[in-house]
Amino acid sequence: MAETLYIVIPCYNEEEMLPITAKELMKKMDALMDEGRISRNSKVMFVDDGSKDATWEIIEKLHNMQASDIFTGVKLSRNKGHQNALLAGLMTAKKYADIVISMDADLQDDINAVDGMLDKRAEGCEIVYGVRSSRETDTAFKRSTARGYYKMLELMGVEITYDHADYRLMSRRALEALSQFKEVNLFLRGMVPMVGFKSDIVTYERNERVAGESKYPLKKMLAFAIEGITSLSVKPIRFITALGVIIFVISIIMLIYFLITKAAGDTVRGWASTITSVWALGGLQMLAIGVIGEYIGKIYLETKARPNFIIDIDLEEQSSEHN
Repeated sequence: MAETLYIVIPCYNEEEMLPITAKELMKKMDALMDEGRISRNSKVMFVDDGSKDATWEIIEKLHNMQASDIFTGVKLSRNKGHQNALLAGLMTAKKYADIVISMDADLQDDINAVDGMLDKRAEGCEIVYGVRSSRETDTAFKRSTARGYYKMLELMGVEITYDHADYRLMSRRALEALSQFKEVNLFLRGMVPMVGFKSDIVTYERNERVAGESKYPLKKMLAFAIEGITSLSVKPIRFITALGVIIFVISIIMLIYFLITKAAGDTVRGWASTITSVWALGGLQMLAIGVIGEYIGKIYLETKARPNFIIDIDLEEQSSEHN
C-alpha cells in the first residue's frame, strides 16, 4: 500500500514565489499519485512563518481550491525563523503522514529528486538527504566558505552531510525520534543525523531562484553558521582552555628567559613588544569571554524551555473538524 507523503515548505514573505511553487508541486504530486508511488491522501503543507505580505492569504486560497485537495497550511502566531518554522511543519505533518519531505519555497531544490528519495525509502531508508551534486552556480567566495564551514563542523565533532541543506525525507518513525530532542537552539542539519536509523543520500542539481528574494543574506548565513557550531559542540570552549594552557606555558618560559637575561646583566628593552603582548592577551581574553558568553546565553534560553513555535491556524485540523 502506498504511503502518505506530506511535503513541508516553510514560507516567509513568499507571495511572488508561492503560485509558481504550487503549480510545479501540484504537477509533481499528481504524477506520483497516478504512478501509485504515494497515497491519494498526500499533501503539500505550507508553513507561514509570520509573513508580512500576502503569503498566508495565498496559502488559504490554495487550500480552498475546488479543483485540488493537495494543499494545506499552518500559520505560526509570529515569526520564529526558518528552523523553527520547519520544525513546526514537521511536527504537524507527522500526525497525518507516513513520510515527510522538507524543502524551501524557492524551488532551487530540484523537485524531481523526490523520485530518488522515494526509491531510497522503498529500500528501507528512514531518512534520505538531498545533496547538491556540484556548486558550480555559486560564487567562488560562497563555494570556499561553504566547504570551510563543513570542515570546521567536522573538526568540532558535528556529524554533518556535505552540501546538504534542509531538503530531506524523514519517516514518521524518524520524526517521532526527532520530537524527543528538546533543544531551543535549533540546527536541524546537525540534529537529524543524531536520530540514527538507516539513511542514504540523493544528489541533484540546484536551480536558480525564479522569483522573490533570498531570505538568507550574508549576515543571516553567518549567524546560522555560528548557531550550528555552538548548538552542537562544546569544542570552542575546550579550544580556549587549551589555548589558555599553551599561553600560560609560554609565559612561564618567557619569565625564566627574562630572569636569566637579568642575572646575566643584559637589560631587557622594548616597550613595543610589551604593549603588543598586552594587546594580544587582552584581545584573546575578550574573544574567550565572548565565546563563553555565547554558551551561557544558550544555557539561559534552554533553561527557560520556551516553545520553539506556537501554531495559530492548522488548516488540516480545521478541515478534519468540519468533516
